[in-house]
Amino acid sequence: MLKRIPAALVQPGMFIQRFEGSWLAHPFWRRSFLLQEPEDLRKILDSGIPEVWIDTDKGIDLRETAAAQTQAPREPASAAPPAPPAAPPGVARALPERVDLASELGRARKLYEESRTRMREMFAEARLGRAIDPEAAASLVEDIAASLQRNPWALISVTRLKSSDEYTYMHSVAVCALMIALGRQLQLPDEQVREAGTAGLLHDLGKARIAPAILNKAGKLSEREFDVMKTHPRQGWDMLRQVRGIGDAALDVCLHHHEKMDGTGYPDGLAGEAISLVARMGAVCDVYDAITSNRPYKKGWDPAESLRNMARWTGSHLDPRIFAAFVRSVGIYPVGSLVRLESERLGVVVEQGEGSLLTPRVRSFFCTRSRAYVEPMLVDLGADATRERIVGPENPADWGITDTEAYWQ
Repeated sequence: MLKRIPAALVQPGMFIQRFEGSWLAHPFWRRSFLLQEPEDLRKILDSGIPEVWIDTDKGIDLRETAAAQTQAPREPASAAPPAPPAAPPGVARALPERVDLASELGRARKLYEESRTRMREMFAEARLGRAIDPEAAASLVEDIAASLQRNPWALISVTRLKSSDEYTYMHSVAVCALMIALGRQLQLPDEQVREAGTAGLLHDLGKARIAPAILNKAGKLSEREFDVMKTHPRQGWDMLRQVRGIGDAALDVCLHHHEKMDGTGYPDGLAGEAISLVARMGAVCDVYDAITSNRPYKKGWDPAESLRNMARWTGSHLDPRIFAAFVRSVGIYPVGSLVRLESERLGVVVEQGEGSLLTPRVRSFFCTRSRAYVEPMLVDLGADATRERIVGPENPADWGITDTEAYWQ
């Protein structure tokens, strides 16, 4: 059976039937082959090819690579993070107890409200030219990290529901959470994960110096207005470098989260490995939250469709290996995605499964045959007795569905 998948999820043992796009865009002289050599996999990841077609009759399927998908992506030796330090003998790390989504949602909503207040205060201080409190930022990062440890999906899901008028503040909280989740997926040491989270929280602080008329404009920015907007990374960097206790990672991500792999980003036009690992992480997390959020000038994209679009930007804009790890951290079908099931029902992903990225928990609520809402039903695609499976993502607009958020909670 032929199946189209993001190139970032290709694994050795798959049979590549063809590449999406022009044959000139990929580095192989043959169009179909069994992927066996690590060098061929690297070529695919480095090529910027958005998607590939695999033949599951001739090679392994995504379902057979679930175990591999939980591992961190291969990084170049120069960018590989150091191994986490071993705990002293007989001493266990004190981590919050893992809980299910329903148990964490209440705490996540409360943390969301607290975060909004704290971020408003932080941006207000920055507008007045006052230094931010690094201890307050560190405390918020710890609270976010603890919520993600209890349940990786609750807070990230709640932040998706931010309104367009609070985007500037809550985008920073969302990127913080995504950076922590991505850092853990990359198996970074705990301290580096916290630094990445702090970088995500502070990456857009420079927007405090951008005129509200430009920052909140409902339409497309003019060329002059966009030039003003592009000053926010350096303005934020200027503010942060004057604060004692702000680490190098936060300064780096603040300045370079709009750099692109092909060197066409800003403010310094860095390319490839010249962009630090943490800044490449910041670029992926920033883009994902930006395109899935409602903004004054557009409605956010569905999470699964956002990943499909981001896959097309790997190589030129985003680091393909970082993106592959990001997909593993949020799921192929992230929470909030609208998907079609084999039963011809549509449902919203409410939580990721434990064993495979392809078997999340889905709440079905719409029948495509009758084009009508039906009694909502929670389906655990990872349960042994479940015969359902996801056929693919769907665009809510194609079905006139505007209330997907009501079904994942």
